[in-house]
Amino acid sequence: MRSPQPPDPERADEVRRRFADEARAERPDLAVLCLLVGAAADGTLDEAGMDAAQVELDGLAGRLPFRPGGPRAWASALSELLGGRCGYRGSPGDYQRLESSLLHAVLRRRRGLPILLSVVWMEVARRAGAPVYGVALPGHFVVGFGPPEEQVLADPFDGGRVLTGSDAELLVAGATGAPLDPSMLSPADPLDVVLRILNNIRAWAAARPERSDVALWSVELSLQLPAHPARLRYDRAQLLVQRGDFLSGAAELDAYADVVAGVDEPAADRVRRQAHAARAMLN
Repeated sequence: MRSPQPPDPERADEVRRRFADEARAERPDLAVLCLLVGAAADGTLDEAGMDAAQVELDGLAGRLPFRPGGPRAWASALSELLGGRCGYRGSPGDYQRLESSLLHAVLRRRRGLPILLSVVWMEVARRAGAPVYGVALPGHFVVGFGPPEEQVLADPFDGGRVLTGSDAELLVAGATGAPLDPSMLSPADPLDVVLRILNNIRAWAAARPERSDVALWSVELSLQLPAHPARLRYDRAQLLVQRGDFLSGAAELDAYADVVAGVDEPAADRVRRQAHAARAMLN
């Protein structure tokens, strides 16, 4: 199946501007940011489609019982509705699809990566008044309910299965080989969630060199986040060169070299040589 294709340049610029504005808002809206990621990926997602996705999340929240109880009751209610009646869950094959990282597509297909399914859980639960947040375990994103002393974890990728302490330890050990550290159970910041989603998209594109367009727009959205790794500027420059925009790529490499020079002059020199090589490709 053909992956989604990005919008025309004018729409792409508009989406990028709106994403930057939302990311810098006092309280960034996770659903809006994820839908804008979807609009950057899928040229068929228009304003009506984004509104429809919000309405779907509202409708799902309306199907939850009214304040079912404590954290475990909330986790069970979400699992019964989303994982049970609605069939939201993931499978290994979902890692091969770009749609698995796009909120509007996950709502339509009811399939996705752990982090996107967790966004669905969080947004539905938040609308219903649940004490919910994301938990960015290494290699596997889950959802948390309640304060630290009463925390209950659920795994949306597994239909919302409520996790025991040993379940979480096994997930972390399987991803890293290291033990679970209590700091890993802290609530994830919405902007960190979005950056992780964009990193997943870049990883998907990296395995498909013919989709360097996807890698480029995902890097460009990441650069709009208030806090992002400086190396993303280097990655963007490399992608521009890869796509044949040698002058823009060389300029980006020079700019990155200027940033690096203050801490690592030999590395800056290597980057400047790459910029020179990119310009030479025009000859």
